[in-house]
Order: sequence, then structure tokens, then C-alpha cells
Amino acid sequence: MRGLLGFTLLMGAVLAAPAQAGNAPLPFDVGGPFELTDQNGARRSQADPQGHGQLLFFGYATCPGICSAAMPMMADAVDRLADAGIPVTPVMITVDPERDRPGEMNAPLARYHRDFIGLTGSEAELQAAYDAYSVERELAYVDPEYGPVYTHGAFVYLLDAKGEVLSLFPPILSSDRVVELARKYLGSEGS
Repeated sequence: MRGLLGFTLLMGAVLAAPAQAGNAPLPFDVGGPFELTDQNGARRSQADPQGHGQLLFFGYATCPGICSAAMPMMADAVDRLADAGIPVTPVMITVDPERDRPGEMNAPLARYHRDFIGLTGSEAELQAAYDAYSVERELAYVDPEYGPVYTHGAFVYLLDAKGEVLSLFPPILSSDRVVELARKYLGSEGS
């Protein structure tokens, strides 16, 4: 299935609200283990160390494109889920490791949310994460103001505390819809 029809059918299957706690698995294989370094230099895997659900996005901290829409939506959803008693951690895996390095992602990510986790790593470590989530990245051009501009995956992945992918959302969904769907997947426990 390619093109708009395939995307529409895929998103219809993905966005169908889960019936109950025993959610059916996704109709395709996505996700998997990774070991990366966060913006503070600590190692981190796909599992959340505090046992929270996660909203995971592949992008970069200074992205002038889709990241500037997806990451604020994620931050709003995280706050609203927290208000409902469902802790969720916003996570970004970089597609621009040359600029997104430990210590340098803190300020750009904190503009979106104080709890945003930025992950980077070696080329091999990042490629393992890209492959697990079927994310492609490519340098599109170099902008005189923003520097390198990348094309990259745009889905926001909902993960449980163990790092298993529960669902994925297009970044154009409203935070209202993301909260609604995440609540159905994560329940009141956040895991």
C-alpha cells in the first residue's frame, strides 16, 4: 500500500481507539531496543527509568519544520496527561547528532517542556534506533539562518514504561486527540 490510500488505511487502523486494557498489537512491526545518551550525558534505553509512559519523536532540537509543531503538541499532551494522573515523558531521538550533543540540547528542549529528554549517540547507535522505528533521515539543504535542515520521520510514538510501542500518531493530531488516545492505552496508571 503506497500513497495517500495506504496512509489513510494505516492511520485508520492505528488511530482506532483501543477497546480495553488488552489492546491488540499494531498491525505492523515497529519499535525495539536502543541504548543512547541523553542531554545530560546519562545512558538511556527504550524503557523509562521512572516507569512512565512515553511520547517519542525523531527530530532535532533546532528544527524549524515539523518538530516545531510536534514537540509543542507533545508537551501540551504530557501536561494534560499529568493533570489526569498519567505520567508521560516526552522524548526526542535526534536526527542531527552533529548539533544535538549532550549539554547542547538542554536549552532548546526546555523551551518545549522542562521534562523533555533528548537522546543522541554514535552513528551505529542512532541507526539501530532509526531502523527499529523505520525512520529515514536525510540532509535536505543548509539554510543560512538555521543551518542543516533534515527530512526525517514525523510520527509520534506512544510507548509504555517498558518501551513497547502502543500506537503512533501523526504530528498533525491535536493534543486533545493525543490525550484521548493515550488515556485509553495507558489507563490511569501511566504504564
